[in-house]
Amino acid sequence: MVNELVLDRVSVRFSLPGATVAAVNDVSLRIRPGECVALVGESGCGKTVLASALLGFLPGNAETAGRATLSSPSGAVDLLAASDHELATTIRSRRIGLIPQSPASHLTPVRTARAQLDEALRVHRSGQTADQLAGRAGLTPDDIDRYPHELSGGMAQRVANALALAGDPWLLIADEPTTGLDRHLVDGLIEEFRRMVDDHRAVLLITHDLAAAQRIADRVAVMYAGRIVELGPTRKVLDTPHHPYARGLRNALPDRDFTPIPGQPPLLTDLPPGCSFAPRCERAAPLCAERPFLTDDEHAAACHFPC
Repeated sequence: MVNELVLDRVSVRFSLPGATVAAVNDVSLRIRPGECVALVGESGCGKTVLASALLGFLPGNAETAGRATLSSPSGAVDLLAASDHELATTIRSRRIGLIPQSPASHLTPVRTARAQLDEALRVHRSGQTADQLAGRAGLTPDDIDRYPHELSGGMAQRVANALALAGDPWLLIADEPTTGLDRHLVDGLIEEFRRMVDDHRAVLLITHDLAAAQRIADRVAVMYAGRIVELGPTRKVLDTPHHPYARGLRNALPDRDFTPIPGQPPLLTDLPPGCSFAPRCERAAPLCAERPFLTDDEHAAACHFPC
């Protein structure tokens, strides 16, 4: 059995007084070592909720459905059914590493980066040293002797990368890692992720930065209102998108038409039964009252009238 993550109709609901938030809806996706998959879409579409579900970081009012099977030579586990103890002792940082949003805010402010790396290595009983781990993330020994407030944004990002690698996971989930970084820092981060992929790891890049996704990802999954509406090779999805929403995202880029998508996403407490994008789509027709599904094609779109 090889390393892979297979999501099969994963859904996440949040129960609120008088309402249910359908944050993730029937998401199916496969990720293998040696590839970067970018999960893109507007803020609030469910990208971070999906990552939180895989690592068991959902709040108590969340309910999940479907399966998220993480396989390895030692066996397989359904991440959605696993206990918090199992996730903490065998999954988090060991098989799946997380690079969180705003990494500097996740570092302990009163301890040096070296101290935090040393602790992570002790927990994972790794044979590496902090200097070796830092070197894999592009840091020098002097860099990690600093406190978080002494680190630049790019250096804090690299410390987060190093912490995510402490348990030698094959899969890294990077949640909006380019937000707030200068262009040269984004360039360096993309190079680091490609090195990880070349090292036969996998990266799930959660982002709204299509330019970054285009540079690093092998495949792109476009998410809208909790559903994947298009999936395929990066060049095909971004150059010749089939779903009107994916085309709208591309056309909103400054180097394209710079035209925003009209309208607003639907309320996740009141999703339409058919295509969630239909109220904003100029191609909508009566058939769109029925929900479209992704096919098994290499480049697929959940749309009755693809572009």
